[in-house]
Amino acid sequence: MATISAKYLGDLRVECTHMQSGTKIITDAPVDNHGKGQAFSPTDLCATALGACAMTIIGLYAQNHGVDVTGAEMEITKSMSADPRRIGKVEVIFTMPDRPYSEKEKIVMERAAHTCPVHLSLHPDVEQVFTFNWRQ
Repeated sequence: MATISAKYLGDLRVECTHMQSGTKIITDAPVDNHGKGQAFSPTDLCATALGACAMTIIGLYAQNHGVDVTGAEMEITKSMSADPRRIGKVEVIFTMPDRPYSEKEKIVMERAAHTCPVHLSLHPDVEQVFTFNWRQ
């Protein structure tokens, strides 16, 4: 069974459906590539997937070690390259909650982010920058 089904709606818009949950996502081409920019572009979703995946892996570590990362936030910036048009760089800034994390916990969580499947799946030419802001 497919994981996702998708339908081209015309006008550079695609509706994607997660088969297990029925959740739908609409994508639009960005304005700089002849689209309306009214929704995530496919490359926006890719950058979003990197941040969400890294945070999920951090969350798994935290859950397994009795560490609370609830409320952690991210800002994700995607930069495009030309010739060929592709994602050139994704920067993810993690702002971690104000909790008394040990130095070991900080190091392990930062390393864990770099083991997420999306990070490991992106082409090596895509620069991936993770920055952690620890509030304490």
